[in-house]
Amino acid sequence: MPQQNEIPTIRGHWLTGVIKEFNADSLRFLEKATTYGDIVKLKFGPFNVHFINHPDLVHDVLVSNASRFHKSFVVKRSFKDVSGENLFTSDSEFWKRQRKLMQPAFHAKSIGAYADTMVDYALAEIENWSDNAEVDVDAAMTTVTMNIITKTMFDTEVGDETRAVGESFTRLLQIVNNRVGRIFDFPHWLPTSENREIHRLVDKLKAMIQGFIDERRASRDDKGDLLAMLLMAQDGDGSGMSDEQIINEMLTIFGAGHETTAYTLTFAWYALAQNPTVLEKLQQEVDTVLGNRRATLADLPNLPYSEMVIKETLRLYPPAWGFTRNAIAAVKIGDYALPKGAAVMMSPWTMGRDARWYPQPLDFNPERFSPENEATIPRYAFIPFGGGPRVCIGNQFAMMEARLILATIAQHYRFTLKPDFETEPIRAFTLRPSNGMKLIAHTREAIPVL
Repeated sequence: MPQQNEIPTIRGHWLTGVIKEFNADSLRFLEKATTYGDIVKLKFGPFNVHFINHPDLVHDVLVSNASRFHKSFVVKRSFKDVSGENLFTSDSEFWKRQRKLMQPAFHAKSIGAYADTMVDYALAEIENWSDNAEVDVDAAMTTVTMNIITKTMFDTEVGDETRAVGESFTRLLQIVNNRVGRIFDFPHWLPTSENREIHRLVDKLKAMIQGFIDERRASRDDKGDLLAMLLMAQDGDGSGMSDEQIINEMLTIFGAGHETTAYTLTFAWYALAQNPTVLEKLQQEVDTVLGNRRATLADLPNLPYSEMVIKETLRLYPPAWGFTRNAIAAVKIGDYALPKGAAVMMSPWTMGRDARWYPQPLDFNPERFSPENEATIPRYAFIPFGGGPRVCIGNQFAMMEARLILATIAQHYRFTLKPDFETEPIRAFTLRPSNGMKLIAHTREAIPVL
C-alpha cells in the first residue's frame, strides 16, 4: 500500500470531466483508472468520485467505517420513483429495521425449500432444446430465473407473461442506468418521454404485485413463499410492513433476483464453451454425483466444482460491476483522508481482474476457488455481492440457484461458440453481453432424469 496522502486525479474535460469517457466504455475506463494507483479521484463535472481498487481500502469502506458511509445519493435519486425507499436504497435505522424484518426469509433453511423449484424450471427450459440447435442463452437463462423468482416469491407462475415482465424490468433498469450516467437529472415529475415510460412500467409492475398481496391477504394462506414471510414479518413491537413497503421491497428482489443470476449463468456458459477442459471436469463431477437423477439440495456439498465455476464466473463477469457510497462524515480509509460528502466507488470488475490477487487474471480457472487457493485471496478482493453489513441479502439464494441450474443443464447439454458470433461484456445497470449470447447446444447421452 502506498504511504501517502495525496490522491491522483483524472480531470478530463474542463466542464464535464470524465463523464463522456466513462459512459462510452465504463469497464475499460475503470481499468485505465487503476493504473493511477489504489485510489484515484475522478472528476464528473463539478463532482468528485474517489475510485478505490485495493482490498484493504474496500474493507475500510464496507466494514471498518460502514456506519460512516451511506448509499450513493445518485442511486437514491435514480430509484426514487421506481421502488421508493427499501432495503437497497435506505440507510440508518430504516435500513436496520428492513434488514431485520427480511433476513429470516433468506436464511439457509428458508431458501433450501426452493431447490426443487429451481431444478423444475431448469428442466422445463431444456425440454424443447435439440442437438446442434442455436440457443439464445441469455434469454433462456432469464426465462428460467424469472420463473423461479415468480414461483418462490408468489407461489404462482407468470406463464405467457414471463417474457413481457422480464422485458419490463430490463427496460426499467436501462432507464435507471441512463439516470445514473448523468451529472444532473431531470425532475421525475416532469412529463418527459422517459419519465412517462418509467411511471407506466412501474405502475404495471406494482399493480401485479398488489394483486398478489390482495389475494394472499384475502385467503390468509401461508404458502411458504417470500411473500408469506414478508406479510408475517414483525418487529419486536408487533408491527410489520405496509403493502406499499412490501411492494417496494419486492420490486427490488424481483428485478435483481432474476437478472443477476441469469447473466451469471449466461457468462458461465460462455466461459465453459471456450474452456472445454473446465467443462469436462464439471460434467464429470455432475455425472459422478447425479448420474441420471435430478439434482437436489442435498447434492450441493458433493458438487464443489460447480461452486468454483460460478465463483470464477463472478470474478471475471460480476453482474454488479460497480457500486458507490457517500461519506456522511469525514473519514480516513487507509492513509487517505476523505471529507464529509465524498463519493466512493468500488468495482468488482477491476478487483477481480487485478493480477496482484489473481495471476493470469483473464484466464478462466475455477481452481482459484479451491479451498486451499481461495484461502490465499484477500477477502475483499472478491466482492460480487458487496461486503460488510450490507452484503447482498440474497447471496445464498443466488449461489444455490446458479449451481443447481448449472448442474442440471450440464447433465444434458454442452455449448460451443458459433464461428461468426461475437459479443463482449458491457456495462448496463448490470453486466451483460453486448450482442446477447447465442451458442450452439449439443446433447449429451440421452438419459431420462429420475
